[in-house]
Amino acid sequence: MAEKTAERKTIVVVGLGMVGIAFIEKLLDLDTAHKYRIVTCGEETHLAYNRVALTEYFQHRNIEKLYLNPADWYAKQDPALFSFHVGETVASLDHASRSVTTDKGRTIAYDHCVLATGSDAALPSYTDLSIPGAFVYRNISDVNKLLEYAEKGEMKDCSAVVLGGGLLGLEAAKAVYDLPSVKNVTIIHRQAFPLSRQLDAQGGEIVLRRIEAMGVTFLGSTSMKRVITNDNGAVSGLELVDGSTVECSLVVFAIGISPRDDVARTAGLACAPRGGIVVDDHLQTSAPDVYAIGECASWKNNTYGLIAPGIEMADILAFNFTQARTEIGTFQLRQMNTPDLSTKLKLMGVDVASFGDYLAEQRIRTTASRPAKEGPVQEAVASAATKPHDASAPKKRHGAAAAADGPVEALTYRDPFAGVYKKYIFSADGKYLLGGMMVGDTSDYVKLVALVKKKKPLDAVPSQFILGSRAGQDDSGADLDDDAQICSCHNVSKGRIVQCIRDGAESVADVKTKTKAGSGCGGCVPLLTNIVQAELKKAGVAVSNNLCPHFAMTRADLFNVIKIKKLKTMPAIMEAAGTHPNALGCEVCKPAVGSILSSLWNEHIMDPAHHANQDTNDRFLGNIQRNGTFSVVPRVPAGEITPDKLVVLGQVAKKYGLYTKITGGQRVDLFGAEKADLPSIWKELVDAGFESGHAYGKALRTVKSCVGTSWCRYGIGDSVGLAIQLEERYKGIRSPHKFKGGVSGCVRECAEAQGKDFGLIATDKGWNIYVCGNGGANPRHATILATDVPPSRVIRILDRFVMYYIRTADKLMRTARWLESMEGGIEKLRRVLLDDELGICADLERDMDELVGTYFDEWKAVVNDQERQRKFRQFVNTDERVPQTEMIVQRGQTRPADWSKDTAPLVLRETDIASPKEQWQWRKVATVHDLTPTDSGTTTGPMHKRNYDLTSGACLNDDSYGIIPFQVRVDGEDLSLLLPDKGDLDAVIGTSKWMVRQATTELLSKTTESAVEIVGPSDAILTGEPQACGSGTSCGGGKLDW
Repeated sequence: MAEKTAERKTIVVVGLGMVGIAFIEKLLDLDTAHKYRIVTCGEETHLAYNRVALTEYFQHRNIEKLYLNPADWYAKQDPALFSFHVGETVASLDHASRSVTTDKGRTIAYDHCVLATGSDAALPSYTDLSIPGAFVYRNISDVNKLLEYAEKGEMKDCSAVVLGGGLLGLEAAKAVYDLPSVKNVTIIHRQAFPLSRQLDAQGGEIVLRRIEAMGVTFLGSTSMKRVITNDNGAVSGLELVDGSTVECSLVVFAIGISPRDDVARTAGLACAPRGGIVVDDHLQTSAPDVYAIGECASWKNNTYGLIAPGIEMADILAFNFTQARTEIGTFQLRQMNTPDLSTKLKLMGVDVASFGDYLAEQRIRTTASRPAKEGPVQEAVASAATKPHDASAPKKRHGAAAAADGPVEALTYRDPFAGVYKKYIFSADGKYLLGGMMVGDTSDYVKLVALVKKKKPLDAVPSQFILGSRAGQDDSGADLDDDAQICSCHNVSKGRIVQCIRDGAESVADVKTKTKAGSGCGGCVPLLTNIVQAELKKAGVAVSNNLCPHFAMTRADLFNVIKIKKLKTMPAIMEAAGTHPNALGCEVCKPAVGSILSSLWNEHIMDPAHHANQDTNDRFLGNIQRNGTFSVVPRVPAGEITPDKLVVLGQVAKKYGLYTKITGGQRVDLFGAEKADLPSIWKELVDAGFESGHAYGKALRTVKSCVGTSWCRYGIGDSVGLAIQLEERYKGIRSPHKFKGGVSGCVRECAEAQGKDFGLIATDKGWNIYVCGNGGANPRHATILATDVPPSRVIRILDRFVMYYIRTADKLMRTARWLESMEGGIEKLRRVLLDDELGICADLERDMDELVGTYFDEWKAVVNDQERQRKFRQFVNTDERVPQTEMIVQRGQTRPADWSKDTAPLVLRETDIASPKEQWQWRKVATVHDLTPTDSGTTTGPMHKRNYDLTSGACLNDDSYGIIPFQVRVDGEDLSLLLPDKGDLDAVIGTSKWMVRQATTELLSKTTESAVEIVGPSDAILTGEPQACGSGTSCGGGKLDW
């Protein structure tokens, strides 16, 4: 009775060789949904073993050392998912009844059948393996027979011949050479030099020298005619085609392979004339649901005797069974492409490798030497030249494709003394590496194969691949001249920074204070930090990586302390880990602690316990703009948006007079929102199904995507579906710095994924994962972390990456700088995230699952909380609003008037107020309930991040600025300030007084006067009239006392 399990589909694998077990392993690994049950039969009595290592078996004679998986691996498999039968051969296939029958009478029903029957040794027509002393070299049984015969007493000091000087022939020759009973070994080969399919004559000559140095005889450019036998009918010699003879007692045939397609032929499946089961690009045979992989398969009339193409076929088929449709979307079925025939082996004690189109020079030379045929072909070409252009015709090939078809140049290195030969084939312009061969030294093999596969222009001149290049330099700025501009905002050169260190500065903060470098946009801070640390090291000053003076540890260490001790507020953290338990923190550590708390516990950042830790953008859940208004960026996962939602965005923008712009992250940015309007704007967006896009936070911004398989005819992967899932998963997650993602559905890379903190690009084998790229002031191309990742594995690898970055990066460190500063770089990151070198992958995944589970929409939380909404008033003691900048119309939209680039610093003093302080009065201005109380004695200007002492009004990190502090008195719930009359106060600090207007900005910019002070202290300043000193006004010849 046929075996069949109803719950799952059954896949019968015919053959338990290297390719068969590879398919089984891959399917079990990828079939996380447990959709399939695998049944396999292997004709050998052994479990799957490494046939490539047969030579080693001659030494240890232990088959278990060759097993690809130990016996207990089979025992540990769930029998409901995998069962196997060894020593049992599938004798027939009935694709009509969808079943196979074994030589033991077992019939197994299947839903899918995979033929992995391998190959037999190819033999000349005159060969008779029944002759004693004649052997092949294919499997353990063949080797055991050879060993048994060679160990007979009469075989002592015998001579052996190996027929074939290719890969298999040299493997067999080495095995026979190591037999104690064999005295002499001869290799007979049709070509003039060994490995003629992998090497050219010069490379083959190096191998030949090494072979002959071992005492092995090589007879090239000849072949065998017949086997000579003695009176006992055993092998005694060989006759060659030239009539000469070679004495021997052993002959091993290793001239090639022949696909095993007998079961398929008997079943009526289509087979190739030269042997092999015909398969299409998806490896399906002529019978439905029957597939063939490995050496038995004939794809486009080619069969492959190397293991790599067989493993590739197993990979393709397992992928198509399990990954074409998963929970993260669909993926185009993988197809068979021309396989990579690169090989790297140790043969006869010699390291040999070939990769890419290693015979391109010979191939092109042969093609070029063929004479052109006269007749119809030439006439057709001439006719085609007169036809009009056809837009649907194949396009001209460019890049690597064109280079592969065009002229080539070769670089050759030959060292006969060391037995080293290298030949690398490049395109004629030197931009592409096409292939090569190596003998003796194959250390660069992996790197060069990768370069060929990438098919991208080289970033080094060809000579460097032979001669080498000097090691790369770090990003310490050591190669920059002293006049190189480091900070463009304040025009600070490297020389000025260096001099600042020499003058006594001991930290980045010191340099910032003295030079203003890094106090503008902040884009130069990473390079500034590196230069300062390098110069401090030169000066013998110990460089500290502490978070700030309040914490004598790095951000990563503080993260672990907070996590392990489960600390949830700034006071608790300061008490447990701060240098001063009662300290309040600073503008460096407070945002860093706020980020860590959000990354661990994800409580709302507007909660009283956390609000004071946030930067301005986070405090009000929007990006503050140069006129004090905010931008609103709702989340649009992967850039996919419905027409209805687009209409809502337009309606909200019109209602609140907002400037609209499409962002580079495929979202719509609404600029000019007044702080008091933010909750109302959010409510309308939330009601329409939008959420916060977190454009204001050090968090995930966007996951950009192309249209992928949704629309694009080139799409391979569902880039939109995957990007949406990733953005929905990581939305709201706080990190050391902002991070972005990108997903491209094919190698055309329309989503620019290689410029993102994490990026995915679909290939025909899965997803390539790139990490640690970014744009900005210091752009960095992303580095590939993993290639051909199955769709079902992508999210877990990214979970590990993001969480490891959150755990270990320094404050305000982008992923690019994080990787650059990581000891061991990308290789270290691969070991941690892919190989689980630290044993933390499960922890990283669990932490991410917990963090993702805490998500809530921060905008919606404000919309539903009247108390939080009170914090969005422009003034805490009134609902009145006063514009701060004139709005102008440009290209049909409103925007703030320009603020002159020549803006000068400003120090406001109490003496600027006309009335003397003794005339001031206590005036009630607010209640305690109106404010968010803080124990801090400083405040930070939201737009310029300058700290001011609330007692003196002095700017603590820039003495070019100052504010006027006023005394405060608390009477129960009432707050009173000691203030002058309203008119005197408004004359100095009135909001309308400092309004920025376009006309006066243009006027002052022309005369290089400050454009900040537009309407005061008096109109006379603008007209150039002389001003008298006194009465609280400032002297300065028509200018403010900046």
